[in-house]
Amino acid sequence: MRLKTKYDIGAVPHSEHPLPQEMRKDWACLNGEWDFYKLTKEGKRENEGKILVPFSPETLLSGLDEDFLLRSGEMLVYSRKFTVDGAWLSRTTKLRFGAVDSECSVLVNGESAGEHCGGFTAFALDISRLLREGENEITVYCKDEGTRNHDARGKQSDARGGIWYTPQSGIWQTVWLENMPKTHIESLKITPDATKKQVLISADCGGAKLQIAVFDGDREILREAFEREIRLSYDFELWSPENPKLYDCVITSETGDEVRSYFGVRSFGIGTDEKGKKRLTLNGKPYFFNGVLDQGYFSDGMLTYPSDEAALDELTMLKNMGFNTVRKHIKIEPMRWYYHCDRLGLVVWQDFVSGGGEYKFSHIALLPFLGFKHRDDDYKYFARENEWGRYAFNRMVDETLTQLYNCTCIGVWVPFNEGWGQFDSAKYTAYIKEKDATRIVDSVSGWHDQGVGKTELKSLHTYYTPLKVPRDKRPVVLSEFGGYSMKVEGHTFAEKEFGYKKFKTQEKLVAALEKLYGKKLLPLIKKGLCGCIYTQVSDVEEEINGFVTYDRAVIKVPVEKMKEINDKLAAEAAKIR
Repeated sequence: MRLKTKYDIGAVPHSEHPLPQEMRKDWACLNGEWDFYKLTKEGKRENEGKILVPFSPETLLSGLDEDFLLRSGEMLVYSRKFTVDGAWLSRTTKLRFGAVDSECSVLVNGESAGEHCGGFTAFALDISRLLREGENEITVYCKDEGTRNHDARGKQSDARGGIWYTPQSGIWQTVWLENMPKTHIESLKITPDATKKQVLISADCGGAKLQIAVFDGDREILREAFEREIRLSYDFELWSPENPKLYDCVITSETGDEVRSYFGVRSFGIGTDEKGKKRLTLNGKPYFFNGVLDQGYFSDGMLTYPSDEAALDELTMLKNMGFNTVRKHIKIEPMRWYYHCDRLGLVVWQDFVSGGGEYKFSHIALLPFLGFKHRDDDYKYFARENEWGRYAFNRMVDETLTQLYNCTCIGVWVPFNEGWGQFDSAKYTAYIKEKDATRIVDSVSGWHDQGVGKTELKSLHTYYTPLKVPRDKRPVVLSEFGGYSMKVEGHTFAEKEFGYKKFKTQEKLVAALEKLYGKKLLPLIKKGLCGCIYTQVSDVEEEINGFVTYDRAVIKVPVEKMKEINDKLAAEAAKIR
């Protein structure tokens, strides 16, 4: 059943600036109604009409028919007109897409502006040479073979059901224009270091001189000149979930460009507590990461949350429940989502998006449950024989690291989950650490651990067996557990249900959570458990194990009650030194 959330999307959905980490004043949102049709393999136009960008055609909010389906070999065609002021023509104009699933080619005024492959990462095209004063037209051709061609697809499946969801396609994040001087600021990179209370800022503006001003609220605290790189030292307050302190900054160039951003000063790492146990650390001290798995699906927008308010409401709920961490599962969110985590004080464990060939339950799930793990350089075993698919994953890793690097909240990278498309995890761990030494890497969340010396964490998924902390030289995290489900009539996607343990009433569900956290989980902290991720924030299609229903209409676990449970956990975690 298609369920509507309460959120008003307006005529131009997601009209807020889509890139708070790198804002310019001259920009224009292109969300809203676009002309649209689907082109069949035979060249026939179908579903011709209007679509509401940035919602995929399969979603309720797109405005298209409920039974929309993109088949193999078919193509989506989007177009819209926009107006350009003559002052923009002497400068550089970029056309930016938050995400398009999964391959697209873009035309401006009938000429090629560029292409992109990869359904979850952002991209920008320089369209300056194609623009004319007054009316212009964009046309976007999309195809999506992501569930069939070994590319990144996440939880999408042509055979949806259980933990696999309805596939979607096309534009699913904001589209916008950005105008700037011909020689402009690029490659902004912000690297904080809490141990030294410093921030390393790097940017390139073709050799032009740059200046950075840093603000604490309305008060300017630093102003420095630099060219490509500068290290700022100050008595910065450290960012944490308990004190999500952010500093605004403005970078200007002698060419007339101006970029507004922000940063928090924090450090993530691995250390040892006073009892000699390995611990995850925040700002140099042992820290217990208490989080929730968040897949980011909404009943009416699917991968696209209905509005900025919807994202903020959900994250605020988690914060009010007493959680300090969110594991963003097999998805890259719009950049505003990370901005809200930065502001609210929620650490993010960020998954990379999985791909590869056909999921083999016996290989990936059953054997690990029985205690058998497999070496992940065996590409055939993990359905990673396809060389192009491995190349695409490598490209996506680079794009993800670059896109999300400046997000204060991200503390852990998660390259692989439960063996889905897993390969060469030890090499990827080393590669990611080389690219970004400021964060922890949970190389293989779940089952196919490649062992001490190859990965940084011992990462467990435990649903059916007792919770425990195994002996290991690495920090131990429970990166998935729980999954308790409760059906709420009138707020379910289908009659069929999926959950790891079912409860009929809210009272029984809450009692079970109190026992799970208080009796089973809490004692593990002193034994060395470093973090836990409960499954999950919301119901998703047949999965009904969320704190809230798929349409976000019913909070199954009262916020105050979950806060009480988490406060007890936090009190125990505070004893770690």
